Amino acid sequence: MTQDHIIRDLESLRAIYGAPSGGAVAKEVNYLHLHYQALIRAAPFAILATAGKRFVDATPRGDGPGFVAIEDDHTLLLPDRRGNNRIDGLRNILHDPRVALLFLVPGIGETLRVNGRAEISVAPDLLQRFIHDGKLPRSVLVIHVETVFFQCAKAIMRSELWNPAKHIARSTLPSNGTILADITKGAMDGAALDATGPARLIETMY
Repeated sequence: MTQDHIIRDLESLRAIYGAPSGGAVAKEVNYLHLHYQALIRAAPFAILATAGKRFVDATPRGDGPGFVAIEDDHTLLLPDRRGNNRIDGLRNILHDPRVALLFLVPGIGETLRVNGRAEISVAPDLLQRFIHDGKLPRSVLVIHVETVFFQCAKAIMRSELWNPAKHIARSTLPSNGTILADITKGAMDGAALDATGPARLIETMY
């Protein structure tokens, strides 16, 4: 690959791809349409994208369907459950409030894309709304929606993401313990991590 073949301006990019079709433009709105709300309520999983000083990050978020609450036509509430405390996305939001969400619904080809700006709230009444088994989220993202649209099913169809026959056995890939043991050159006990990992996941879910 040479630098001569790197696209550096919009005009060159448009020359390759052309203009988007009517539907690709018409589906984008600046509020949570009722049909888009239905997709959010059905989604148990979303990817949160943020931008920081050094990197951009995409992190998984998941819970029961509808775990991202619809406050009104322009606002989403995303509880931040117990995790690894890296706070990559939250730290990024302090630097740049722009966020993007990609919602996935099992078995459905279309995904939903939401762009907006987020604030990190620890208001007691807001945390209380998302209590689970007596445990509060650490914080709640208040996302002010700016654009919303659905993505067609081509990527899901090409990947066959929801096809059970294509699912991969976890045992065919390196375990978490194996990865950590190798990366740390044995400083972390991989076998012990793998032995206690499943129970630890359940115990620290919320």
